[in-house]
Amino acid sequence: MRILSILINLGIFLSVAVIHWRFFHKDGAWDFSEAGVFFRYFTVQSNILCALAACAMAAAQIAGNVPGWVLLFKYLGTVAVTVTLMTVLIYLGPAYGYKLLLSGRDLYLHLIGPVLAILSFLLLEKKEMHLGTALLGLLPVLLYGMLYLWKVVYCPEEKRWEDFYGFNKDGKWPVSYGIMVAGTLVICLLFYFL
Repeated sequence: MRILSILINLGIFLSVAVIHWRFFHKDGAWDFSEAGVFFRYFTVQSNILCALAACAMAAAQIAGNVPGWVLLFKYLGTVAVTVTLMTVLIYLGPAYGYKLLLSGRDLYLHLIGPVLAILSFLLLEKKEMHLGTALLGLLPVLLYGMLYLWKVVYCPEEKRWEDFYGFNKDGKWPVSYGIMVAGTLVICLLFYFL
């Protein structure tokens, strides 16, 4: 079980590293001109968080001891990519089409990576956790939600992001934010009870 967990976690880390390397290394040269756009998406941020947590988990398992902070780190990354997966399946897929969202690198970022993280955490790594610890899984969505609100609604107009997730459509930001937080809470509780 430990070896399988190490392999899956290393696979998660290396897959995300290769995806990012390929995005920024084109035609034999590095190009960071689109970094500002690339890193604004929760999909990218959640997968990076999960990849770093997976790397920490693999390293800890190889060393023979998984500290509580590593388990918490992996949990936060897993919840974050689960939010990505569920947002694609329930909201973005019907709006923009599954073919677009589940092809190329997005197949990994939206589906394969999250499923690997969920399976490895629940079946190979999870230990009993307190409800308070489980609720910490809300942090990535709460923090990103505040960033998105600032960048889409409140920051100076020349520095704003477009509302690429459609969360402020018709000024319904509070409803969207409430749904995302409630959905994440359900995910946290599912991880807690499972």
